[in-house]
Amino acid sequence: MRESLEKMLAKGVDNALLRFGLGKAWLDEGNGAQAAVHLARCVEQDPKYSAAWKLLGKAYQLDGDLAAARKAWEEGIAAAQVHGDKQAEKEMAVFLKKLDKAEKP
Repeated sequence: MRESLEKMLAKGVDNALLRFGLGKAWLDEGNGAQAAVHLARCVEQDPKYSAAWKLLGKAYQLDGDLAAARKAWEEGIAAAQVHGDKQAEKEMAVFLKKLDKAEKP
């Protein structure tokens, strides 16, 4: 799956949906850094793509960049609120709460 998406990107196809697919594929493989590259590009192309913000935070979290994860989820919540995506908003709020608990000594 990821290989075919990479081929599409290499041929010059570049859109938010393709980047989301690549980001999710890399995340599923456990590579947060590569996932973050594609998901960050995805939200650049479509800033209201709340599902991409959610996964971008997960990618940063997997890669150990908790500050970036927090920022992605905060921006994702704002995007979800504007877009009316209540489910994504709730999920990212839960991720932030878990992050807050993990950061407390």
